[in-house]
Amino acid sequence: MYNFEYKNPVKIIFGKASIAKVVNEVPSNAKVLMIYGGGSIKRTGVYEQVKTALRGIELLEFGGIEANPHYETCMQAVEMVKAENIDYLLSVGGGSVLDATKFVAAATLYKNGDPWDILTKPGTVVQAALPIGAVLTLPATGSEMNGNSVITRAEYMQKQSFNSPYVMPQFSILDPECVFTLPDRQVANGVVDAFVHVLEQYLTFPLNSPLQDRMAESILITLIEEGPKVLANRNDYDAAANFMWSATMALNGIISVGVPQDWATHEIGHELTAFHGIDHGRTLAIVLPGMMNLKRENKKEKIIQYGERIWGITDGGVDARIDAAIAKTVSFFESLSVPTTLPEYDVPAETIEKITLRFKENQMKIGEKGDIDFAGIEAILKDRL
Repeated sequence: MYNFEYKNPVKIIFGKASIAKVVNEVPSNAKVLMIYGGGSIKRTGVYEQVKTALRGIELLEFGGIEANPHYETCMQAVEMVKAENIDYLLSVGGGSVLDATKFVAAATLYKNGDPWDILTKPGTVVQAALPIGAVLTLPATGSEMNGNSVITRAEYMQKQSFNSPYVMPQFSILDPECVFTLPDRQVANGVVDAFVHVLEQYLTFPLNSPLQDRMAESILITLIEEGPKVLANRNDYDAAANFMWSATMALNGIISVGVPQDWATHEIGHELTAFHGIDHGRTLAIVLPGMMNLKRENKKEKIIQYGERIWGITDGGVDARIDAAIAKTVSFFESLSVPTTLPEYDVPAETIEKITLRFKENQMKIGEKGDIDFAGIEAILKDRL
């Protein structure tokens, strides 16, 4: 196991009727900007719950954050924050809203030039950010308990990310009853997103880290068991709670300490979103099987372990067991009504050329060993045609 340091300061407030507790976490003298998405929080009643809880606090609003939050929209929020002298941000929504809120928090106090640099220049370090709180309405990204943010710049057709401890929420409220009103598509996307988050930290190479492996496997098994229950009965509180907590645990850093991480599936998936607006979770369902197939030699020990411990695959040679593990993964995604090939999303072969060219021009190599170049990315995507 590698050396590591781990610190997670996010306070989690979990359970039914927990949204009212937001008043105990937001400073009473703060000038708060509530940031949200397209208005679903108003239809579900979450908006009124937050407004009622914070009725004694100065509260402004900024809505319209996209499912893949746009840089352009975030910068409008930054302008409002500065104009109104906002000193606290409250994200009310899913992971995309929280990702946007994190970027707004960092961009508002960024003093070293264009805030786009936060997302595009690897050496850029966020030195400060406005404080953030979160009310989570959609389990998926794990953004409620980490410092990660992913932002799309629509005019450039680019999706970029950054990470900083300064944008970790001070608190996150997780009420599983928020799951009750989610459409099937969002539930399915969330299950896939959390599932692939785990695999990005697990399907690498052995490093004698059995505890991390077992924790990762427990999340995968729980998602396989509970995800379909949520889809079958949206009012199953226990299933919703288990799903919500699994999504948080998938990306709060606890299963990644001391072990290698991949994230190539995400980096390729981001390009599919940038070019075609495909839901993030669905891009992962497309790319992951191709990644497992292409990197079967590098990842064979962990794929075989995954196949055996998660899917009970024990018969056959190495390649046969890897093929079976990939097939089981695809079958699981498709059982959630999440398609796994490019033609099912009307993505033409020309998009593969565009994505490949970007990685070639940037001379970028990805994966846990940094050995996937533009040719490898092309092969992964062609596998999904």
